[in-house]
Amino acid sequence: YDRKLVDIFSVESEIARAIAEALQAKLSGGEQRALAVKPTNNPEAYDAYLRGLALEARTTSSLVDQAKVVGFYERAVQLDPAFALAWARLARANAQTYFGGLDSTTAHRDATERALNTAQKLQPNSPETLLAQAYYQYWVLRNYDLAKATFGRVRDLLPGSSDVPGALALIARRQGHWDESVAHWEQTLVLDPRNTEWLGTAAETYGMLRQFPAALKTYDRLLDIVPNNPDTVASEARIYQSEGNLEQAKKLLAGVNAQTPSAIAFLTKMNQLFLERHFDEAIRLIHSRLTEYRDLSDIERLFDQYLLVLAQEYAADIAGARAIAQQVLGPLETLCRKDPDNSNFAQLLSIIHAVLGEKDAAIKEAERAITLRPTVKDAVDGPTNDENLAFVEVLVGDKNRAIPTLQRLLEIPYR
Repeated sequence: YDRKLVDIFSVESEIARAIAEALQAKLSGGEQRALAVKPTNNPEAYDAYLRGLALEARTTSSLVDQAKVVGFYERAVQLDPAFALAWARLARANAQTYFGGLDSTTAHRDATERALNTAQKLQPNSPETLLAQAYYQYWVLRNYDLAKATFGRVRDLLPGSSDVPGALALIARRQGHWDESVAHWEQTLVLDPRNTEWLGTAAETYGMLRQFPAALKTYDRLLDIVPNNPDTVASEARIYQSEGNLEQAKKLLAGVNAQTPSAIAFLTKMNQLFLERHFDEAIRLIHSRLTEYRDLSDIERLFDQYLLVLAQEYAADIAGARAIAQQVLGPLETLCRKDPDNSNFAQLLSIIHAVLGEKDAAIKEAERAITLRPTVKDAVDGPTNDENLAFVEVLVGDKNRAIPTLQRLLEIPYR
């Protein structure tokens, strides 16, 4: 496409229309209006916005990257406070951080709401604002029915977009409507067959359902688009681990080391070493990551220390495990006080208490995690809290109490 770059927004709109015409695609009125809108008059703000979009689109990310995404959108709205698209994306990015358990504090929730409110004041009926509103209802309010209604409004504006069926697939699995989720994924991937985010999440859903061949096939589709992507390779390795094919998983994880940026890949490597009972190797690798890898966020560093506690516990180095657990205890308790509604932190704290031999505190925290995110409200992550309680019971010597829970979990899909 050969044009003088006098007005980037006009060029973008013309390219989009040309592509639609070449594909003989019919644009709805909402889609045509979206193309006609000039999002900002500030080139620097638009540059920051595009950098945020580009980083979000990466199939490999870290907690540091997620913070950078928020930073780019914050920079965009600082440069142009009337940049509605950037406010909407900032609201979505903050909502995702809240939902993912990285920051479930009231302050973060308030920041998310402020960004959404600003987008709504500027462009209340734009598709991006409505998407931000729907994700806020889903990720922050956890009001699935309200979110589905708002996503329905987006579908009316953008009938050819994969955003709505993809989001509905995510909500359906949270509600435990697994067949409905799969149907939405099939529709999503017809509309957008090369969307790396949707391919990865659809494959993950098949994995939760223990439909391992379908999961592997979908991950292979994704790897055709992003060859050797570390997050995707690790996710495929997890499927082989679930099948009991540790040899194939080992081959896929051979290149993962202490310097691997992907937290998912590193965790999957740890799981592999635990399954193979190579605890000493796991301990060495975690030590190397903690001492040599410079790009760990504070939370990632704390989580790697937690992995070290587990590795030493599994290796029967009880004294070593308790020494590290004692170091982790204070910072983790601080996180739990700062973010009391975070079930992820409650899980970790329960296991640290268990390793330290503090049975009552361990059980209490594990049960608190279940209360914070019960299975009845979250069919994807809720059961992990039940699994965590069973693990804590094993650690504190109540193995018989854990068995019925584990038997039940073997019969249901979850993460």
